[in-house]
Amino acid sequence: MKIAVIIPSRYGSSRFEGKPLARICGKPMIQRVTEAALAAKNVTDVVVATDDPRIAEAVRGFGGRPVMTGRGNRSGTDRVAEAAERMGLSLDDIVINVQGDQPLLEPRCLDAVAAPLVSDPAIGMTTLAFRIVNPDEITNPKDVKVTFDARGFALYFSRSPIPFGRDSDTVFDTYKHLGVYAYTRRFLEIFRQLPEGRLEAIEKLEQLRALEFGHRIKIVVTPYDSPEVDLPEDIERMETLLQSAGTAGKG
Repeated sequence: MKIAVIIPSRYGSSRFEGKPLARICGKPMIQRVTEAALAAKNVTDVVVATDDPRIAEAVRGFGGRPVMTGRGNRSGTDRVAEAAERMGLSLDDIVINVQGDQPLLEPRCLDAVAAPLVSDPAIGMTTLAFRIVNPDEITNPKDVKVTFDARGFALYFSRSPIPFGRDSDTVFDTYKHLGVYAYTRRFLEIFRQLPEGRLEAIEKLEQLRALEFGHRIKIVVTPYDSPEVDLPEDIERMETLLQSAGTAGKG
């Protein structure tokens, strides 16, 4: 069984064009994400799935492996599914979808998110969640929240605070969804054939497509946060975090 990391990467962005190539402490962001993925213990392949030759050239420049995909993909997961097909992965192989804008990705997260798929063939899709420690993230729609049942399967993802405490003195944890998914290649083929979901269109969250059509998503809670770069001003924050951790020169 292969465990392949596929990093979907687009050049165009209304908020930050060319984001994957933005330099963070001297390295393109896509390079930092790729190097973190390569450091995961159980990962066998790491590729960058892109439709832009500028990104492909940059990936080849640091020794990475680009896979060219079409421009018509509806979401990052659809792009990952196309790349997995082009790579010739078998239906039983595991595919990890890592967003290309998470330069502080902890490699151990990738082994953790794949583990349920290795141990239970009935599970088709998993994703990461992190217990929120910054209260601003609970109300910020940029940070997606997730609730899950007693067995650890997702109930809902939302840009709104969930759950919402009716009484002000209710104490509970809120979990942030991190943009790292794992699937069997078999489930990826199922996912790419589904139409866009109504809730997916409203919240602009592709993972809701799976829930809306009756598929389960196993939640893996991780102790490692993985903040994303959304805007150019986020670069300085990432560099500060890297420097404070003493990893500015590392992947």
